Amino acid sequence: MNINKKTKSKYAQAGITDLRHSIDEIDEKILELINRRLLLAGEIGRMKAEKGSRVLDIARESTLIQRLNILNEGPLSKSALHHVFAEIIAASREIQKNHSVAYLGPEATFTHIAAINYFGQSVNYVPQMTIRDIFCEVEKGACHYGVVPVENSIEGSVNYTLDLFFESDLKICAESYQPISHDLLSKTEALDEIETVYSHPQAFAQCRKWVQKKLPGAVLVECDSTAHAARKASNDPRSAAIASSKAAHIYNLQAAASKIEDISRNTTRFLVIGKDDIRRTGSDKTSIMFVTSHVPGALYRALKPVAEAGINMVKLESRPTKHENWSYFFFVDLEGHVEDKILAATIKKMKKLCLFLKCLGSYPMASEGVSGSVK
Repeated sequence: MNINKKTKSKYAQAGITDLRHSIDEIDEKILELINRRLLLAGEIGRMKAEKGSRVLDIARESTLIQRLNILNEGPLSKSALHHVFAEIIAASREIQKNHSVAYLGPEATFTHIAAINYFGQSVNYVPQMTIRDIFCEVEKGACHYGVVPVENSIEGSVNYTLDLFFESDLKICAESYQPISHDLLSKTEALDEIETVYSHPQAFAQCRKWVQKKLPGAVLVECDSTAHAARKASNDPRSAAIASSKAAHIYNLQAAASKIEDISRNTTRFLVIGKDDIRRTGSDKTSIMFVTSHVPGALYRALKPVAEAGINMVKLESRPTKHENWSYFFFVDLEGHVEDKILAATIKKMKKLCLFLKCLGSYPMASEGVSGSVK
Protein backbone atom coordinates (compact mmCIF):
# COMPACT_ATOMS: atom_id res chain seq x y z
CA MET A 1 0.00 0.00 0.00
CA ASN A 2 1.34 3.39 -1.00
CA ILE A 3 1.34 6.06 1.72
CA ASN A 4 1.02 9.60 0.36
CA LYS A 5 3.14 12.52 1.55
CA LYS A 6 0.29 14.01 3.60
CA THR A 7 -0.15 10.78 5.59
CA LYS A 8 3.62 10.45 6.14
CA SER A 9 3.71 14.02 7.44
CA LYS A 10 0.81 13.23 9.81
CA TYR A 11 2.67 10.21 11.23
CA ALA A 12 5.91 12.20 11.53
CA GLN A 13 4.11 15.02 13.33
CA ALA A 14 2.55 12.56 15.76
CA GLY A 15 6.04 11.22 16.49
CA ILE A 16 7.40 14.70 17.14
CA THR A 17 4.46 15.48 19.42
CA ASP A 18 5.15 12.37 21.50
CA LEU A 19 8.87 13.21 21.73
CA ARG A 20 8.12 16.78 22.78
CA HIS A 21 5.72 15.49 25.43
CA SER A 22 8.51 13.30 26.79
CA ILE A 23 10.88 16.28 26.79
CA ASP A 24 8.31 18.35 28.72
CA GLU A 25 8.05 15.62 31.35
CA ILE A 26 11.86 15.46 31.67
CA ASP A 27 12.07 19.25 31.97
CA GLU A 28 9.55 19.18 34.82
CA LYS A 29 11.62 16.55 36.65
CA ILE A 30 14.82 18.55 36.09
CA LEU A 31 13.15 21.67 37.50
CA GLU A 32 11.91 19.76 40.55
CA LEU A 33 15.37 18.26 41.17
CA ILE A 34 17.14 21.62 40.80
CA ASN A 35 14.83 23.21 43.34
CA ARG A 36 15.39 20.28 45.72
CA ARG A 37 19.13 20.76 45.27
CA LEU A 38 18.82 24.46 46.08
CA LEU A 39 16.88 23.70 49.26
CA LEU A 40 19.64 21.32 50.37
CA ALA A 41 22.26 23.95 49.49
CA GLY A 42 20.35 26.47 51.59
CA GLU A 43 20.44 24.10 54.57
CA ILE A 44 24.20 23.58 54.08
CA GLY A 45 24.58 27.37 54.00
CA ARG A 46 22.76 27.66 57.32
CA MET A 47 25.05 25.04 58.87
CA LYS A 48 28.13 26.78 57.46
CA ALA A 49 26.98 30.07 58.97
CA GLU A 50 26.63 28.44 62.39
CA LYS A 51 30.18 27.09 62.15
CA GLY A 52 31.61 30.29 60.64
CA SER A 53 32.68 28.43 57.48
CA ARG A 54 33.03 30.13 54.10
CA VAL A 55 30.30 29.56 51.53
CA LEU A 56 32.41 29.08 48.40
CA ASP A 57 34.32 25.80 48.45
CA ILE A 58 36.35 25.77 45.23
CA ALA A 59 37.89 22.35 45.93
CA ARG A 60 34.45 20.81 46.51
CA GLU A 61 33.01 22.37 43.35
CA SER A 62 35.98 21.22 41.27
CA THR A 63 35.75 17.66 42.61
CA LEU A 64 31.99 17.63 41.95
CA ILE A 65 32.43 18.59 38.29
CA GLN A 66 35.32 16.13 37.82
CA ARG A 67 33.10 13.31 39.15
CA LEU A 68 30.28 14.28 36.77
CA ASN A 69 32.73 14.36 33.85
CA ILE A 70 33.68 10.75 34.66
CA LEU A 71 30.02 9.68 34.92
CA ASN A 72 28.99 11.52 31.73
CA GLU A 73 28.51 9.09 28.82
CA GLY A 74 27.34 11.75 26.36
CA PRO A 75 26.14 13.15 24.10
CA LEU A 76 26.56 16.09 26.52
CA SER A 77 30.02 17.57 25.92
CA LYS A 78 32.45 18.32 28.75
CA SER A 79 32.19 22.04 28.02
CA ALA A 80 28.38 22.01 28.00
CA LEU A 81 28.32 19.97 31.22
CA HIS A 82 30.52 22.57 32.89
CA HIS A 83 28.35 25.51 31.80
CA VAL A 84 25.11 23.81 32.93
CA PHE A 85 26.43 22.90 36.36
CA ALA A 86 28.32 26.18 36.78
CA GLU A 87 24.94 27.93 36.71
CA ILE A 88 23.33 25.40 39.06
CA ILE A 89 26.24 25.74 41.50
CA ALA A 90 26.10 29.54 41.20
CA ALA A 91 22.39 29.51 42.06
CA SER A 92 23.17 27.30 45.07
CA ARG A 93 25.83 29.77 46.21
CA GLU A 94 23.43 32.68 45.81
CA ILE A 95 20.94 31.02 48.18
CA GLN A 96 23.71 30.66 50.76
CA LYS A 97 25.33 34.05 50.24
CA ASN A 98 25.67 36.33 47.24
CA HIS A 99 29.30 36.89 46.23
CA SER A 100 30.94 39.93 44.65
CA VAL A 101 33.64 39.39 42.03
CA ALA A 102 35.93 42.15 40.73
CA TYR A 103 37.05 42.03 37.11
CA LEU A 104 38.85 44.19 34.58
CA GLY A 105 35.98 46.19 33.06
CA PRO A 106 33.86 47.42 31.52
CA GLU A 107 31.24 44.80 30.60
CA ALA A 108 32.14 42.35 27.81
CA THR A 109 35.91 42.36 28.26
CA PHE A 110 37.47 38.92 27.98
CA THR A 111 38.14 39.07 31.74
CA HIS A 112 34.41 39.64 32.29
CA ILE A 113 33.58 36.68 30.04
CA ALA A 114 36.11 34.47 31.86
CA ALA A 115 34.60 35.47 35.23
CA ILE A 116 31.06 34.62 34.06
CA ASN A 117 32.21 31.29 32.65
CA TYR A 118 33.83 30.43 35.97
CA PHE A 119 31.33 31.77 38.53
CA GLY A 120 28.10 31.72 36.51
CA GLN A 121 25.53 34.50 36.14
CA SER A 122 24.28 34.53 39.75
CA VAL A 123 27.13 36.68 41.08
CA ASN A 124 27.52 40.41 41.65
CA TYR A 125 30.19 41.47 39.15
CA VAL A 126 32.08 44.68 39.91
CA PRO A 127 34.10 46.23 37.05
CA GLN A 128 37.48 47.82 37.83
CA MET A 129 39.67 50.16 35.80
CA THR A 130 42.99 48.39 36.44
CA ILE A 131 44.39 45.07 37.63
CA ARG A 132 45.74 46.84 40.72
CA ASP A 133 42.20 47.99 41.52
CA ILE A 134 41.05 44.35 41.42
CA PHE A 135 43.71 43.37 43.95
CA CYS A 136 42.80 46.34 46.17
CA GLU A 137 39.05 45.58 46.16
CA VAL A 138 39.65 41.98 47.23
CA GLU A 139 42.33 42.90 49.80
CA LYS A 140 40.03 45.35 51.61
CA GLY A 141 37.08 42.94 51.48
CA ALA A 142 34.88 44.98 49.14
CA CYS A 143 34.79 41.96 46.82
CA HIS A 144 35.12 38.30 47.77
CA TYR A 145 37.19 37.37 44.71
CA GLY A 146 38.88 38.91 41.71
CA VAL A 147 39.59 37.60 38.22
CA VAL A 148 42.83 38.71 36.52
CA PRO A 149 44.61 37.72 33.29
CA VAL A 150 48.04 36.18 33.83
CA GLU A 151 49.23 34.89 30.45
CA ASN A 152 48.24 34.56 26.81
CA SER A 153 49.25 31.70 24.53
CA ILE A 154 50.42 34.18 21.85
CA GLU A 155 51.44 37.37 23.66
CA GLY A 156 52.97 35.72 26.76
CA SER A 157 52.69 36.71 30.42
CA VAL A 158 50.76 39.66 31.80
CA ASN A 159 53.70 41.08 33.73
CA TYR A 160 51.70 43.58 35.75
CA THR A 161 49.68 40.75 37.32
CA LEU A 162 52.86 38.86 38.25
CA ASP A 163 54.41 41.98 39.81
CA LEU A 164 51.36 42.60 42.02
CA PHE A 165 51.69 39.20 43.69
CA PHE A 166 54.92 40.38 45.34
CA GLU A 167 53.09 43.28 47.00
CA SER A 168 49.90 41.43 47.90
CA ASP A 169 49.00 38.76 50.47
CA LEU A 170 46.18 37.48 48.26
CA LYS A 171 46.28 33.89 47.08
CA ILE A 172 45.52 32.12 43.85
CA CYS A 173 42.28 30.21 44.45
CA ALA A 174 41.63 28.87 40.95
CA GLU A 175 42.63 29.14 37.31
CA SER A 176 40.59 29.26 34.13
CA TYR A 177 41.47 29.09 30.42
CA GLN A 178 39.41 31.30 28.13
CA PRO A 179 39.57 30.88 24.32
CA ILE A 180 39.99 34.30 22.72
CA SER A 181 38.25 35.01 19.43
CA HIS A 182 37.84 38.45 17.88
CA ASP A 183 34.96 39.80 15.79
CA LEU A 184 34.76 43.03 13.82
CA LEU A 185 31.74 44.80 15.30
CA SER A 186 29.98 47.74 13.68
CA LYS A 187 26.66 49.39 12.96
CA THR A 188 27.19 48.41 9.32
CA GLU A 189 28.04 45.11 7.64
CA ALA A 190 29.71 46.86 4.68
CA LEU A 191 33.48 46.83 5.18
CA ASP A 192 34.01 49.59 2.59
CA GLU A 193 31.99 52.00 4.80
CA ILE A 194 34.32 51.55 7.81
CA GLU A 195 36.82 54.39 8.17
CA THR A 196 38.03 53.89 11.77
CA VAL A 197 38.70 50.77 13.83
CA TYR A 198 38.95 50.84 17.63
CA SER A 199 40.52 48.15 19.76
CA HIS A 200 43.05 47.19 22.42
CA PRO A 201 46.71 47.02 21.23
CA GLN A 202 46.86 43.25 21.82
CA ALA A 203 43.72 42.69 19.75
CA PHE A 204 45.22 44.76 16.91
CA ALA A 205 48.40 42.66 17.13
CA GLN A 206 46.42 39.42 17.01
CA CYS A 207 44.38 40.54 13.97
CA ARG A 208 47.07 42.51 12.12
CA LYS A 209 47.11 40.49 8.86
CA TRP A 210 43.32 40.42 8.55
CA VAL A 211 43.01 44.19 9.11
CA GLN A 212 45.78 44.96 6.60
CA LYS A 213 44.09 42.79 3.98
CA LYS A 214 40.44 43.71 4.54
CA LEU A 215 40.66 47.30 5.86
CA PRO A 216 43.92 48.71 4.46
CA GLY A 217 42.75 52.34 4.54
CA ALA A 218 41.15 52.36 7.98
CA VAL A 219 42.55 54.47 10.81
CA LEU A 220 43.43 52.28 13.83
CA VAL A 221 42.72 53.85 17.24
CA GLU A 222 43.95 52.12 20.41
CA CYS A 223 41.70 51.80 23.48
CA ASP A 224 42.37 50.48 26.98
CA SER A 225 40.02 47.51 26.42
CA THR A 226 38.09 45.84 23.61
CA ALA A 227 34.86 46.66 25.48
CA HIS A 228 35.71 50.38 25.47
CA ALA A 229 36.38 50.02 21.75
CA ALA A 230 32.90 48.55 21.22
CA ARG A 231 31.37 51.41 23.19
CA LYS A 232 33.14 53.94 20.92
CA ALA A 233 32.05 52.12 17.77
CA SER A 234 28.41 52.15 18.95
CA ASN A 235 28.49 55.96 18.75
CA ASP A 236 30.17 56.19 15.32
CA PRO A 237 28.32 54.60 12.34
CA ARG A 238 31.41 54.72 10.10
CA SER A 239 33.63 52.90 12.57
CA ALA A 240 34.12 49.39 13.92
CA ALA A 241 35.63 47.67 16.93
CA ILE A 242 37.64 44.50 17.28
CA ALA A 243 36.05 42.87 20.32
CA SER A 244 34.25 39.80 21.63
CA SER A 245 30.94 38.58 20.24
CA LYS A 246 29.41 39.26 23.67
CA ALA A 247 30.20 42.96 23.23
CA ALA A 248 27.98 43.05 20.15
CA HIS A 249 24.87 42.28 22.23
CA ILE A 250 25.74 44.71 25.03
CA TYR A 251 26.62 47.66 22.77
CA ASN A 252 23.99 47.02 20.07
CA LEU A 253 26.44 46.21 17.28
CA GLN A 254 26.54 43.50 14.65
CA ALA A 255 29.38 41.30 13.47
CA ALA A 256 30.65 42.58 10.14
CA ALA A 257 33.17 39.70 10.27
CA SER A 258 33.77 36.89 12.75
CA LYS A 259 36.89 35.09 14.01
CA ILE A 260 39.30 37.55 12.40
CA GLU A 261 42.32 36.61 14.55
CA ASP A 262 45.41 35.64 12.51
CA ILE A 263 46.22 32.61 14.66
CA SER A 264 43.62 30.17 15.93
CA ARG A 265 43.78 28.50 19.37
CA ASN A 266 44.47 31.84 21.03
CA THR A 267 43.87 31.27 24.75
CA THR A 268 44.29 33.40 27.87
CA ARG A 269 44.85 31.97 31.34
CA PHE A 270 43.00 33.78 34.11
CA LEU A 271 43.46 33.49 37.86
CA VAL A 272 40.83 33.77 40.59
CA ILE A 273 42.40 35.64 43.51
CA GLY A 274 41.11 35.74 47.08
CA LYS A 275 41.94 35.07 50.72
CA ASP A 276 41.04 31.37 50.89
CA ASP A 277 43.30 28.36 51.29
CA ILE A 278 41.94 25.77 48.86
CA ARG A 279 41.80 22.13 49.90
CA ARG A 280 43.48 19.49 47.76
CA THR A 281 41.43 17.74 45.07
CA GLY A 282 44.03 15.23 43.83
CA SER A 283 44.51 17.19 40.60
CA ASP A 284 46.12 20.44 41.72
CA LYS A 285 48.71 23.04 40.87
CA THR A 286 50.85 25.11 43.24
CA SER A 287 52.36 28.50 42.33
CA ILE A 288 55.40 29.92 44.11
CA MET A 289 57.63 32.96 43.66
CA PHE A 290 61.22 33.22 44.86
CA VAL A 291 64.41 35.24 44.65
CA THR A 292 67.90 33.72 44.49
CA SER A 293 71.34 35.15 45.14
CA HIS A 294 72.87 36.86 42.11
CA VAL A 295 75.62 34.27 41.70
CA PRO A 296 76.31 31.61 39.04
CA GLY A 297 74.25 28.45 39.44
CA ALA A 298 71.82 29.92 42.00
CA LEU A 299 68.71 29.14 39.95
CA TYR A 300 69.93 25.61 39.24
CA ARG A 301 70.45 24.93 42.93
CA ALA A 302 67.06 26.41 43.88
CA LEU A 303 65.24 24.15 41.38
CA LYS A 304 67.32 21.02 42.05
CA PRO A 305 64.95 19.79 44.83
CA VAL A 306 62.08 19.87 42.30
CA ALA A 307 63.98 17.60 39.90
CA GLU A 308 65.11 15.28 42.69
CA ALA A 309 61.53 14.87 43.94
CA GLY A 310 60.27 14.09 40.42
CA ILE A 311 57.76 16.95 40.50
CA ASN A 312 56.56 18.27 37.17
CA MET A 313 57.28 22.00 36.69
CA VAL A 314 54.71 23.40 34.26
CA LYS A 315 55.81 27.05 34.20
CA LEU A 316 58.94 29.11 34.90
CA GLU A 317 58.90 32.88 34.46
CA SER A 318 61.30 35.63 35.55
CA ARG A 319 60.58 39.29 36.38
CA PRO A 320 62.92 42.10 37.55
CA THR A 321 62.56 42.80 41.28
CA LYS A 322 62.70 46.58 40.59
CA HIS A 323 64.63 46.98 43.86
CA GLU A 324 68.06 46.07 42.54
CA ASN A 325 69.51 46.00 39.01
CA TRP A 326 69.81 42.53 37.46
CA SER A 327 67.93 40.91 40.34
CA TYR A 328 64.89 38.77 39.45
CA PHE A 329 61.84 37.10 40.89
CA PHE A 330 61.10 33.66 39.55
CA PHE A 331 57.54 32.40 39.23
CA VAL A 332 57.07 28.63 39.14
CA ASP A 333 53.98 26.47 38.73
CA LEU A 334 54.34 22.94 40.08
CA GLU A 335 51.97 20.00 39.80
CA GLY A 336 50.62 18.99 43.19
CA HIS A 337 49.22 20.58 46.33
CA VAL A 338 51.12 22.16 49.19
CA GLU A 339 49.39 19.62 51.46
CA ASP A 340 51.17 16.80 49.56
CA LYS A 341 54.10 15.61 51.69
CA ILE A 342 56.57 15.43 48.79
CA LEU A 343 55.73 18.92 47.50
CA ALA A 344 55.72 20.44 51.00
CA ALA A 345 59.17 18.95 51.69
CA THR A 346 60.44 20.19 48.32
CA ILE A 347 59.31 23.76 48.93
CA LYS A 348 60.90 23.64 52.39
CA LYS A 349 64.24 22.63 50.81
CA MET A 350 63.94 25.38 48.19
CA LYS A 351 63.27 28.01 50.85
CA LYS A 352 66.65 27.31 52.44
CA LEU A 353 68.34 27.92 49.09
CA CYS A 354 66.54 31.20 48.29
CA LEU A 355 66.75 34.75 49.62
CA PHE A 356 62.95 34.90 49.54
CA LEU A 357 60.21 32.36 48.76
CA LYS A 358 56.45 32.80 48.87
CA CYS A 359 53.71 30.27 48.15
CA LEU A 360 51.01 31.99 46.08
CA GLY A 361 48.48 29.20 46.53
CA SER A 362 47.43 25.67 45.64
CA TYR A 363 44.31 25.26 43.53
CA PRO A 364 42.51 22.83 41.17
CA MET A 365 44.27 22.40 37.86
CA ALA A 366 42.13 23.47 34.90
CA SER A 367 42.35 22.10 31.38
CA GLU A 368 42.98 24.41 28.46
CA GLY A 369 39.91 24.47 26.27
CA VAL A 370 37.41 24.13 29.14
CA SER A 371 36.91 27.50 30.77
CA GLY A 372 36.13 27.14 34.41
CA SER A 373 37.00 25.32 37.56
CA VAL A 374 37.24 21.85 36.08
CA LYS A 375 39.96 19.71 34.66
